[in-house]
Amino acid sequence: MSEPTMRQNPLYENRFDDPAVAALVVAVLSFVLGGLTAYAQTVLPYSMFSLANSANGWTALMVVLLLWVRPGVRLAAVLGSVSGVLLMLGYTAALALYGHAYDPLLWTLSGAVAGPFIGVAAAWLRERGGRAALGTAALTGVTIGESLYGLTAVSQSTSPVYWTVSGLAGLLFLLGMLARRIRGRAPLVLTLAGTAAVVVVFIPVFGTVGTYA
Repeated sequence: MSEPTMRQNPLYENRFDDPAVAALVVAVLSFVLGGLTAYAQTVLPYSMFSLANSANGWTALMVVLLLWVRPGVRLAAVLGSVSGVLLMLGYTAALALYGHAYDPLLWTLSGAVAGPFIGVAAAWLRERGGRAALGTAALTGVTIGESLYGLTAVSQSTSPVYWTVSGLAGLLFLLGMLARRIRGRAPLVLTLAGTAAVVVVFIPVFGTVGTYA
């Protein structure tokens, strides 16, 4: 029996037929998860505290959420921005409940700008070949890039445990995608070169944005 086509394969079918419903679900869950991030900062041990205060943590939440919703590429770009913004607003609202004031403007704008790229990358993880390679490179590059940033730029104020675990998780994700969905020399080279390029770009950009936070 032949493999199912993209239209027949449940992996590629949107979980919600109505884009408005998908957007509402992503918005609500992102807001709630953002609030839980603030709560996590009160209970996580020092070794893993950065999980609730890192781009990696929120990127992972966005990717898992979008993989569950399974939107098409165009809708994923929009929902990535929606998720990035609502995560920050949920986080800010939860901090307010704890009596802490926080200005979310910079990171809300960052989420709105980076969200479409994360959304498209998440959608491309369900593809094969070049698109899967680019999606993997984008997400792995961000994960490894922030891990290296954490182990160097903020090593004096944070535990290396989380950054090490995060970096290893990124490498395992990369290896898993290479084993399951990225086959052939050209996609392999594209994945590795793309990951390295994202790491090189991410570290100084993230560091610059972080100085204004």
